[in-house]
Amino acid sequence: MRFRILLTVVMALGVAGSLLAQDAPVKPADIAGVWEMTTQGTPQGDMTSEATFVQEGEKFKYTAAGFGGMEMSGEGTVKGQDVEWTVVISTPQGDFSLTYKGKVDGETMTGEVQAGDFGAFPFTAKKKK
Repeated sequence: MRFRILLTVVMALGVAGSLLAQDAPVKPADIAGVWEMTTQGTPQGDMTSEATFVQEGEKFKYTAAGFGGMEMSGEGTVKGQDVEWTVVISTPQGDFSLTYKGKVDGETMTGEVQAGDFGAFPFTAKKKK
């Protein structure tokens, strides 16, 4: 009898705890600032540049120097540790999209950039001090 009461209490607490955990909003990772970002294995080889993130809550703006010195910019979201943004580059052949998806772990970021028909390439980033 005591075991059943104890089991019922434990289960009730577990359900209540999981309901509370679902309602609690997850704070977005802090990505604001300048990051040294490297995209590996591109047709031009590994590419490193400084990327700047200006963050307001879960939304941010991104800017970085792109290939040939042109500036790339885009917007994205950060939800918990997950980050995603898109950059649209206008070329004589038409617009070209880069979609970045990654995870933030403190002052490092890892993920993948989808570059249209060129495929996907891994990227890493480290927040500059």
